[in-house]
Amino acid sequence: MTGETFEKDLPRTRGAPALARRSLGRWFAGDVEHDELRTAELLVSELVTNAVMHGRGTITLRAHLDEDRLLVEVIDEGGGFERTVRRSDFDSVGGRGLAIVEAEASRWGIHEGTTHVWFELERPGPRLGPEKNPAD
Repeated sequence: MTGETFEKDLPRTRGAPALARRSLGRWFAGDVEHDELRTAELLVSELVTNAVMHGRGTITLRAHLDEDRLLVEVIDEGGGFERTVRRSDFDSVGGRGLAIVEAEASRWGIHEGTTHVWFELERPGPRLGPEKNPAD
């Protein structure tokens, strides 16, 4: 299904991250290597959890696969947030979602002034150029 964009509205519930993982798994099964898909599922779970906990309104999951990358976006109707990876104490629970995204994604970012967060996982092959950055 390379080249297609998939989109799904998610409920604002604790079950939304699991639904997002299952959706990615169904959309890209057979088209994305197992380890890459597991990483995408982990990262989308973190972003959707943030949207449920801190966002507002409808949560939309969007994903696109092409020969260069898997691009995943999570969008809600909130007014934006600071793009900050928080440092947490070893004993604290939670608060590590964006640090995980930072560590595992090829690139990630936000559309300024919104709660539209994206990450991408590069596929094997040449490096991406800035013209493919969804934030531009």
